[in-house]
Amino acid sequence: MEVRTIDDFYKETSLLVPAEINKEVGHFNVFQIADMIAIRARKGGGEMPYNRRAYYKISLICGRNRAEYADKVIEIETNALLFATPKIPYHYYPLDDQQSGSFCVFTDAFMLPSKSGVVLDDLPIYQPGSVPVFQVSDEATDEIRYIFRKMQKELASDYAYKYDLLRTYVLELIHFGQKLQPATSLYPTHTASSRISSLFIELLERQFPIESPRQQLRLRTAKEYAGQLAVHVNHLNKVLKAQTGKTTTEIISNRIAQEAKILLKQTDWSVSEISNSLGFEEVAHFSNFFRKQTTLSPVAYRV
Repeated sequence: MEVRTIDDFYKETSLLVPAEINKEVGHFNVFQIADMIAIRARKGGGEMPYNRRAYYKISLICGRNRAEYADKVIEIETNALLFATPKIPYHYYPLDDQQSGSFCVFTDAFMLPSKSGVVLDDLPIYQPGSVPVFQVSDEATDEIRYIFRKMQKELASDYAYKYDLLRTYVLELIHFGQKLQPATSLYPTHTASSRISSLFIELLERQFPIESPRQQLRLRTAKEYAGQLAVHVNHLNKVLKAQTGKTTTEIISNRIAQEAKILLKQTDWSVSEISNSLGFEEVAHFSNFFRKQTTLSPVAYRV
């Protein structure tokens, strides 16, 4: 699956890249969704491509839409706050003509800990399994619109510290979204078991996304993960079963199956290439695994 860079974004929209932002402080910019719709219409229309992107994006979407993240489909009825990360491919497309809202794009470099004081991937909103889309009320929508207006005003200013201020606005949006998450997601219990579970999920997610047929999963079995975490495989299985209701092998298999679905639908790689990248020695083994997970063969699922 192709990974879209920030330069690709500007090429697709025929907009000029503010070069000074790239060189000095990473990249940040803010846009109106109506303007993007008008640009796509002039370029012949077409939906937002389903791809991984090498940048972060926060969007306020106003209108009926359908968002697709990995293998999840989320219906947006009116207004929603959407968080996109380089880790997960996504797209959304309108279900009616009444579309408005705003979005900002930014790179890792713009929000480096030395500049923002935070590590993005440590925040609850960007944790594996977190909810990427939040339906918001009209009142909340007005608050979010105000933050985006502040971004646009500051970006156009000549204030010497405007990028520091823009980072605080980005964090304001992130915290707005995190407050909408269930309390259990924001304040997990810090027991030894939850710590092991959290480290396992983090280690699992580091294996993904698979971005090239030449890339291969490094860890495949419960025993390999237990070894990396320096715990006995039986203890890891007991912890995960208590925390998630699933065994270590079930969690690993579900995640591999999710990645297989993405690669089958969104790349032109052969089944053999996908099988190899996911760590299967034989295509037949991959086909049997996929059929058990989905009831379909890889070829049938791809059609």
